[in-house]
Amino acid sequence: MQASTSQAGVTAVPATPSGGLAAQPLEFLAFTLGQEEYGVDIQKVQELRGYDAVTRIANAPEHIKGVVNLRGIIVPIIDMRIKFNLGTPTYDQFTVVIILNIASRVMGMVVDSVSDVITLSPEQIKPAPEMGAVLDADYLIGLGTLDDRMLILVDLEKLMTSEDMGLVAQAASAAEN
Repeated sequence: MQASTSQAGVTAVPATPSGGLAAQPLEFLAFTLGQEEYGVDIQKVQELRGYDAVTRIANAPEHIKGVVNLRGIIVPIIDMRIKFNLGTPTYDQFTVVIILNIASRVMGMVVDSVSDVITLSPEQIKPAPEMGAVLDADYLIGLGTLDDRMLILVDLEKLMTSEDMGLVAQAASAAEN
């Protein structure tokens, strides 16, 4: 008897010898940063919001824009363009804050725009190549391909629980005090 394995909130379902039960398709919210299209697990997305002014936190890293009060919850806001070193961000009517719920923490991720939800089968997700200084491959699930589109699939669990994101928790707690 085979057991299911779970990684980053995605459950892999083993195929039966007869080929009956296959791995389930996954859904990703597609968004842009600069010229590239990225995707995050739709199950981690709580809501989408326009970019509003944030309250800056003293001594916070540049990519932590600050915090907002979202229905009584202090939510740290991270600018992904700054985090991934993709140039100077611009904030306009297309700028979106993706509110995420990761490991029982709520946080916001500023992106240039959101396009749609894409369903990918496991066969459409290829391993991520080493991308050097642009984006640490440890934070990637892989590259998703759909027709002529390619999405860089970000592992939010690893990215948002990484060491430097521990500063996000510090910023949120500083704002609450």
